[in-house]
Amino acid sequence: MRLYTIQIEKHQQLAVECGNHRLCLLKDFGIKYESMNELITSISDAELEDIRYKAAHNDFGNALRSYGMGDAHICAPIPKPMQDIICLGANYDEHMRELGAKTEGYTIYFSKRVNEATGAFDAIPSYSGYVDSLDYEVELAAVIGRDAKAVSVSDALSHVFGYMIINDVSARNLQFRHQQWYLGKSLDGFSPMGPCIVTADELPDIQNLSITCTVNGELRQSSNTSYMIQPVANAISELSQAMTLKAGTIIATGTPGGVAMGRKPPVFLKSGDEIVCEIEKIGMLKNTVE
Repeated sequence: MRLYTIQIEKHQQLAVECGNHRLCLLKDFGIKYESMNELITSISDAELEDIRYKAAHNDFGNALRSYGMGDAHICAPIPKPMQDIICLGANYDEHMRELGAKTEGYTIYFSKRVNEATGAFDAIPSYSGYVDSLDYEVELAAVIGRDAKAVSVSDALSHVFGYMIINDVSARNLQFRHQQWYLGKSLDGFSPMGPCIVTADELPDIQNLSITCTVNGELRQSSNTSYMIQPVANAISELSQAMTLKAGTIIATGTPGGVAMGRKPPVFLKSGDEIVCEIEKIGMLKNTVE
């Protein structure tokens, strides 16, 4: 099941992908949650199954509204995350090698502030004059669906509501100037995500998905989630030993090699560049730098 937040007539609405890739409003199915955060933290298994059934069997009869993908503005699935995004740094061998980092040791965890997430097809601000080394990072994101505390690796994925794509846009000059990653990754507009949340039941083998990023049609990143150093289940389990991962928590699981900073010489983003981040079975983000 593919769940969206879309904007219709200046109002954000929750939607599900029905037949012919059309979007149906959840409220037309009798589901009254006002936001994706509310849905994730409150929905019952029975309600989810009801949405799944109605989306699969909807024939657009009885004057039920539906929208084509180009008829509504597709927002980030979770426009305003409840907490900072938890990020894994250097979680692919190839990315560690291009950074000249050791491929052994404990996982790097850091956080990324997101006041409001950028939609799947919205512009990324350039911050000209303030940022001189704008970079892209395609990442798989897991969204926690029920609180996880001290969970085992074998039980970890049962706590995942679904998955989406994140572009962990980064200002490298700020990232390294301050010797800590938080500021350089937390500028407003630096978290495109989406295009939807694909529920976990649709992706039983999350560690075997192709993941790519192109810039102006040039392939920059190309890998597979099987190459993660710390798989999704292991990261959830490890994090949950130290903290309660509340429902709605977003975990970005790291980027493959091929970022602009790792090229020789670096080729950073500039105004007008189009970045396309894709993950198999989830979809794509297509964002242009302002």
